[in-house]
Formats: sequence, C-alpha cells, structure tokens
Amino acid sequence: MKNITSKKNRLFSDQLDKNYLTDTQPAGYSWFVENFNLNVMPHWHISAISTATIHKTVNNNGTITDIYPKFYQPEETVGAHLEFALKYDGINLSYLSLIFKIAEEQDVLRYIKKTPTGKYARRIWFLFEFLTQKELPISDIIQGNYIPLLEPDKYYTNTQKKQIKRFRVIDNLLGGYKFCPIIRRSEKLKKMELQNLTKKCEELIISYPNEILKRALSYLYKKETKSSFEIENINPDSSRAERFIGLLELAEHQDFCHKNFLIELQNRTVEKRFANQDYRTDQNYVGQTVSYQDYIIHYISPAPEHLPELMEGLLDSHQIMKNADIPAIVHAAAVAYGFVFFHPFDDGNGRIHRFLIHNILSVQGVVPKGLMFPVSAVMLKNRHLYDASLEAYSSNLMKLINYTLDDMGKITVHNDVSCWYRYIDMTCQAESLYDFIKLTVENELTQELEFIVSYDKVKKSIQNIVDMPDRSIDLFIRLCLQNNKTLSGSKRASHFAFLTDKEVQLMEKAVQDNM
Repeated sequence: MKNITSKKNRLFSDQLDKNYLTDTQPAGYSWFVENFNLNVMPHWHISAISTATIHKTVNNNGTITDIYPKFYQPEETVGAHLEFALKYDGINLSYLSLIFKIAEEQDVLRYIKKTPTGKYARRIWFLFEFLTQKELPISDIIQGNYIPLLEPDKYYTNTQKKQIKRFRVIDNLLGGYKFCPIIRRSEKLKKMELQNLTKKCEELIISYPNEILKRALSYLYKKETKSSFEIENINPDSSRAERFIGLLELAEHQDFCHKNFLIELQNRTVEKRFANQDYRTDQNYVGQTVSYQDYIIHYISPAPEHLPELMEGLLDSHQIMKNADIPAIVHAAAVAYGFVFFHPFDDGNGRIHRFLIHNILSVQGVVPKGLMFPVSAVMLKNRHLYDASLEAYSSNLMKLINYTLDDMGKITVHNDVSCWYRYIDMTCQAESLYDFIKLTVENELTQELEFIVSYDKVKKSIQNIVDMPDRSIDLFIRLCLQNNKTLSGSKRASHFAFLTDKEVQLMEKAVQDNM
C-alpha cells in the first residue's frame, strides 16, 4: 500500500506531527476512504498505523487522530478494517452505509463466517443487514449471550432492550433504518448529566413570589416569540406574534411530534398563503442573493422524494427517546436539529425547530410547570454560536453535494447524499443546546426575574416621589433606560414638563440605584 501522504485525498496528514508522517498508513474508516475513494463528511476519530513504537494522540479542534504502533496493523481485508473501525473509530452509520454499498458482499460474508459468534462479527452482520435492508445467507445464531450494538458507556442508547435473535444483538439505536441519530457521550455531555438544571429552576421559582413569576412568564413568551422571528430577520405583525405565543403556551401540554400537529404548527406560524397541507414537494435550500443572478447557497435540504420516509424516521426516533432513559437535552437536540436539517416545509422551519426544543423539554419535565426557557433569546444574543451549531453539519454536507442552480432559482441535486441526512452524528448539536439551556437558566431567566423585582422597586420609589399614573411611570423608566439611566432634555420637555428639577433628579436616582 502507498504511503498515505502520497494520496490525493489526504484525510488526516495535515493534522499530524511531521515526525510521524513517514510510513504512516490509514486504518479503519480511513482505509476505506483512501481505498474506496469515498467522498465523506469528516468523522470525529481518525486512525493511522505508524512504524513508530509508541501510541500518539492528536486533538485538532475536537477531531481525534490516533497514530497506533505497527502491531495494531490489521490485515488488508474489508473485514479486518471494519472490525478495526468499530473497535477504535466507533460507529458511523453513514460511512458504513457507503462501505456496504461498494464492498463486495463476499468479503463481508467471509469475515462474518470466520467467527460468526464474535462480538464485532455480530455487530457488522447486524449493521450490514440493517443498513442495506438485505439478508446475508447465514443461519441465525442459536445460543450465546446478547451483546449491545452500541456500547452504553460511549453512546446515548435506547434503554428499552430490543433483542434481535438472529444475531443475538441488542438493538439499542436511537432510531431505525429511515433515520437514526448517533450521539456520543462526550466529556462535555457527561458533565451536563451531572448538572441538575430542573432542580436549579425549581430553586429559582421558590425564591420569587407567584405574582413575579406570572408576570415574568407573560414577558418571556413575548420575548421568545420576538427572538425566534428576529433570528430569521422577520418582524411579525401582532396577529402572527400572538399565534406563536399561543403555541408556546401549549408546548407544555401536548406532544407536537406527530405529522398532523407539525402541519398545524406550520400553518399557525406562517402567513396563510404559505401554509402547507403536507410536507414540501419541491427541492428547497437556504441561500441569499448577492447580486443579479448570483446566489450564495448555504444549505440544501433533502430531496422531496426522500422526505416522507425521513420525517417518519425522525418521529419514530422521537418516540424511542421519549420512552427511553435519554437526557431531555440530548433528545431535544436530536429531534429539533433533525427537523431543521430536513426543512420539511416551504416556510417556518426555523421557528418550528426552536418550538420543538420548548416542547420536548417541557414534555420531558426539564422545564417546571408554569415556566418557559427563552432559548431563542439566548441563541439570538449568541448568534455566532447558534450558527456554528447548524454549520457544524451543513458546511460539511455542502462539500459533498453536486448541484446546479438555474436562472429561475430552481436547484437540482445530481448525486445521492441521502445517507448523510439519514444518519447524523448529533453530538455537536447536543453540546450546543446544552450550552444554550445552561445560559438560559443561569443568566437569561435569572436576569429577567431580577429585572421585574428591580422594576417594582423603582416604580414604588417613584410613586413615593410623585404619585403619577402607572403609564407615566412606565414611560419615565423606559426613557431613562434608553438614555443611560437619565431622562434626556427633549423627552422631559415633550413628556414630563410638569415635573420639577428636584423630582426628576430623585426619580432618576431611583432608576440608577435599583436597575
């Protein structure tokens, strides 16, 4: 085999220390990428075999490259490198789907028959039939222990045991053939599990009077609505805003992850003329016009003919996670980001994506009754982080899609990239959503509650200075907050000419001391 650095498709050489490039050869998934000339999205783990006698690990922005000593070198066979991939690189369903399409079935069969009861042989056997929907000519295993497909200490798994007798394998995937997310138990997500955000919310709630909480909830609904639309640069009229607020109020009462409910959501979120009665039937994309007949395409969603099956798979996956012991944030990330990546409607996908986060967190009990998280407000404030959570998937996918765009803005995709929508590693999205929820609970929610408490103190102080109508007091406070906590001369002249200098001074001080 040629040295990996001589290959045109250098999967990992740029990430390695130059001292380790000599005679380095790919292994596991990297071997298939190089030898089968696969066009792939980056995998989180890359393996190489070196002539050196030590094991070296390189972490490049979250991509782990392991350079193993020579004695790790697998045989130059499909089966051996599949086993190496599962053992050291982990399970990547998209890669395996492509490999099983290109590899000779006899090569896979030969490996399995060699040790049919081995744990890696059984996993590869199951994955081949799962991903190809084709049964290999091998008799069922009739005895032996059951082994989990995904190792529970490395992945989030379905805890509702589904024993597959043919392979004596426990199918603990978070989805099925139509759609199956993979979410690894990264160090960040392990730390998340130790954070009891629900308990923090409950402690927050009992520290404020009910009246404060009711007022905060009303404001948070409006803020979340405004933020969710603003992320998409939309300024909704009062009717659309109220409809979305109504939906947020329903989020804690019913599970919206059903096709008819999603269609209803879309109809209530967009203008009537853009309402869909079913999933879209056209190829859509996210892009912008930069000049006449010049477009920038940021993202291309799945082909419409694949959409019904993908959405059915997404909703099935939701039910699996709902009934399994999966952290709610992991669950919400998989479903909500999966939804927006599919873009099943002509309009409103982003708003529904963010709504589904609220819905799943509420249904799963993370959000205490009578409260809501202004997640969209946090995403808007941290727009670069939100965009990064989307682009972690979309930017890599776009590199694989061969498409043309005609003068009328109609896009045509010329290659099959369906496996990249069907099987997504959503670890990054789960980590990002955890960050947004943590910021929401520890910063945004607390700040809003404290603002109301401070506002009440200011209002009471002002009433003690001048017994003005509530509307006038609210206007005074708002105008001061807009002008570095002082009332401008022009605003005083136009709205508060009846106040004395002393009264204005004392009222400004009330604002400055409490807000």
